[in-house]
Amino acid sequence: MIGVVLFACFIGLMVLGVPVGVALGLAGALAIGLANLDTQWFGLLAVPQNFYAGLGKYPLLAIPMFVLVGSIFDRSGVASRLVNFAVSMVGRGPGMLPLVAVAVAMFLGGVSGSGPANAAAVGGVMIAAMARAGYPPGYSATIVGAAASTDILIPPSIAFIVYSVLVPGASVPALFAGGIVPGVLAGLALIVPAVWLARRHGMGHAEADIPRPPFWASLRDASWGLAAPVLILGGMRAGWFTPTEAAVVAVFYGLFVGMVIHRTIRVRDLFVILREAGELSAVILLVVALAGVFAYSLSTLGIIDPITRAITQSGLGEWSVLALIVLLLVLVGTVLDGVSIFLIFIPLLMPIVNHFRWDTVWFGVLLTLLVAVGQFTPPMAVNLMVSCRIAGVGIESTLRWVGWLLAAMLMVALLVIAFPSLALWLPRSLGY
Repeated sequence: MIGVVLFACFIGLMVLGVPVGVALGLAGALAIGLANLDTQWFGLLAVPQNFYAGLGKYPLLAIPMFVLVGSIFDRSGVASRLVNFAVSMVGRGPGMLPLVAVAVAMFLGGVSGSGPANAAAVGGVMIAAMARAGYPPGYSATIVGAAASTDILIPPSIAFIVYSVLVPGASVPALFAGGIVPGVLAGLALIVPAVWLARRHGMGHAEADIPRPPFWASLRDASWGLAAPVLILGGMRAGWFTPTEAAVVAVFYGLFVGMVIHRTIRVRDLFVILREAGELSAVILLVVALAGVFAYSLSTLGIIDPITRAITQSGLGEWSVLALIVLLLVLVGTVLDGVSIFLIFIPLLMPIVNHFRWDTVWFGVLLTLLVAVGQFTPPMAVNLMVSCRIAGVGIESTLRWVGWLLAAMLMVALLVIAFPSLALWLPRSLGY
């Protein structure tokens, strides 16, 4: 009965427009209180204890740093230089600017772990350029929003850090390595419909008239940005620093590039950068902490075990259960952000994962890929919200184009399901 109250309270608060984190915390606190009525409410002491326990995990230290890295590189001018370099390689013509947008978003995914931050950095440069070349703003916003979703697959990734905290058997380095191949495949899959749609509908008619940047000069300007993922990922692989330490190194490297090399960041800009990163980090970590209360109520009230038994003893096979999980996550991704999906559903799904003996790294990559799909699936698509705001259009203007890109990403998800080695080959090769 208390379990019904728990989920009814959570869903009711969400319907009323209460923020996800607050809804999780209030529903969990109510359930804990109802379960401890006979102890004169002393059981409610579990609420602050689990609030703190949700934050007291070392890997979470990397989240504010990677959020800060995204803000720094957004203002450092790295994105515009990477765009010029990419254009110097692929040239001009119908469909080339969308290809560049996806490629630059994938590359910036190796610097920042936040999809919305990636959408802001790429959209600030590419949407205006695509508008000058004759691309409709709705199409441009769709491409940028979808391309930025690869950010949480290509390391470093905030989503993988959250997953590793919730699933102790999956290490951050293994998840980072596991996301590389599916992340690259997702980017390549997005390029196909992006270029095809542009050419089919005659977009980018003015693109060929824009001068092509010189290759060597563009390479020189982009070299500091190109070195960032090498430093971050190479340093972790070489054992120079942990993922958390790598986030700190990335912050100082980004500040050096922005303030000393490109000189696009001034001292007075630091306050704005730190404020934005602090606000976003606070939101993420508050949701994590309040979800700890919700997860505690799930475990102590014995809700998870009956759900697991009902699913595993339903007569459905392994593949049928996996198909239902994929469908559930795609639908939930349309209304919830990625961190909330992880915090709500991982405690419910891990017993099923353990029952079928699925690899936790593979499942983490698959789950993150499905969350990436949700980041540009209307109505609540965080990446599309950012790119549409930059393009000055409503999210409804993307509906004509977004279906093709969603189909491409879901095809990659099917490949990861059919061939788990796509996510497991690299971690195993690196010894994780």
